[in-house]
Amino acid sequence: MKQVLLTAACLLLATAAAPVFAKGDPKVGKQLAYTCTGCHGIVEYKNAYPNYHVPKIGGQNEKYIIDALNDYKKGDRNHPTMHAQAQSFSDQDIADIAAYLSSLTPAK
Repeated sequence: MKQVLLTAACLLLATAAAPVFAKGDPKVGKQLAYTCTGCHGIVEYKNAYPNYHVPKIGGQNEKYIIDALNDYKKGDRNHPTMHAQAQSFSDQDIADIAAYLSSLTPAK
């Protein structure tokens, strides 16, 4: 009996410690992600400064998008434009954007 209670307690603690993400709405995310296409939706687009190839983000993993935008928002990822964009988003906005972008078919 002790083993069962100990196992149940461990599972409960593990569940409580897991990160919780807001459920994203792809319809709202589509509206919010409109400006993202200015850089991330252009084939072979290269950023002027810093100079690098801008990745396509349609079809990207939802959690990856959430983590990346949160890292830009906190300043853990260094890109001035993305930092400014991400700071303007709430946690729900980020979840909505990630839900929309992850629902797209990846660009070839």
